[in-house]
Amino acid sequence: MSKYDVIVLGSGPGGYVTAIRASQLGLKTAVIEKESLGGVCLNWGCIPTKALLKSAQVFEYLKHADDYGLTVKEFDKDFDAVVNRSRNVADGMSKGVQFLMKKNKIDVISGYGTLKPGKKVDVDGTEYSAKHIIIATGARSRELPNLPQDGEKVIGYRKAMTLEKQPKKLVIVGSGAIGVEFAYFYNSMGTDVTIVEYLPRIVPVEDADVSKQLERSFKKSGIKILTSTEVTSVDTSGDGVKATIKTKKGEEVLEADMVLSAVGIKTNIENIGLEDVGIVTDRDKILVNDFYQTNIPGYYAIGDVTPGPALAHVASAEGILCVEKIAGQHVEAIDYGNIPGCTYCTPEIASVGLTEAQAKDKGIDIKVGKFPFSASGKASAGGHKEGFVKVIFDAKYGEWLGCHMIGTGVTDMIAEAVLGRKLETTGHEVLKTIHPHPTMSEAVMEAVADAYDEVIHI
Repeated sequence: MSKYDVIVLGSGPGGYVTAIRASQLGLKTAVIEKESLGGVCLNWGCIPTKALLKSAQVFEYLKHADDYGLTVKEFDKDFDAVVNRSRNVADGMSKGVQFLMKKNKIDVISGYGTLKPGKKVDVDGTEYSAKHIIIATGARSRELPNLPQDGEKVIGYRKAMTLEKQPKKLVIVGSGAIGVEFAYFYNSMGTDVTIVEYLPRIVPVEDADVSKQLERSFKKSGIKILTSTEVTSVDTSGDGVKATIKTKKGEEVLEADMVLSAVGIKTNIENIGLEDVGIVTDRDKILVNDFYQTNIPGYYAIGDVTPGPALAHVASAEGILCVEKIAGQHVEAIDYGNIPGCTYCTPEIASVGLTEAQAKDKGIDIKVGKFPFSASGKASAGGHKEGFVKVIFDAKYGEWLGCHMIGTGVTDMIAEAVLGRKLETTGHEVLKTIHPHPTMSEAVMEAVADAYDEVIHI
């Protein structure tokens, strides 16, 4: 039996990062993967979707070339080539992880891993043991009873990335990050897109002002949006699909080529031996302490299978903290109130901390500032004036409670707010930090200035 210090079950952005950090700390490490190194994120999620979205963005630029004083006489899209580019990007990233495994002398064990008592993992009949076993098996597309996925007419995100033929009409159920990113992509490619959202507004976890702006932008692009609406059943017996929806006005039927179910995720915790080991779960999640230890000594869990936010960067951070604790380093628990969230449709969305409504619900006396990109020189020059930066501060102490952005490139800007909050930066300090001109990032300083009644450019 092969013995290790650490075995990681799953090689997504939680698993492979954990394995690398463990190896750096001098721990003999193996990672078990049933499919492709990099997991869903590198192969079917974060990375290839961004490649699709970039193709859509370039296509949008070509359609609006005359806005920039340019004439493009003939252009068209090649849907197969767009999909193939996305797959090639994913393949390249997965090969990069293979290189990192070799560089860090990590054993990669291919196959299906099942946890066993006594700190062991069975991989297709071969047992491996370790002092510490870290579960990082991630999640998959969640299926609703009234919206079963058949992989042809009712599909999940994975199939949506590799369709052989572009649908003419597409209904997307759910308006979280996955739903709105695919809505933007397919709409840009020329598909007639309808979003169905059960809650009263799209991207419901975001600040209400962000939801309103995205809805305006999407409707301007021709995307139909139905909120406070539920899909009660789907009929796939004909050529396309008929989705029966329930609205405040009553029932109606939407006809489309396909329905994309984007209603969240289901953790991969079945059939991996949790029950045999005695690891406790609750509501589809593995329960862990601040350092990701389960109730059974020697077994840990990180990423989507635990109760924290199901985000790639969270899984990576959890894994690093977990193995640093195992190695005896001094570590501090993650502050889950300071996790940035990013959505990569156009316009992009990025946020961290409390929304305005959450801050008010807590009874905090707040200062709110907002700076529209329509007043930004860089945004005007770039031809993307949609959106804004919104900041929320504690009026008494100047604590930066939240930051919410929607617009071009904001996913690359949000880290300023995350770092500022980590360092307990006050509004006055942000205001007096000189930002370069002309940049989109100036909007952060200007939004803070607005909160403190010192704004110059609006």
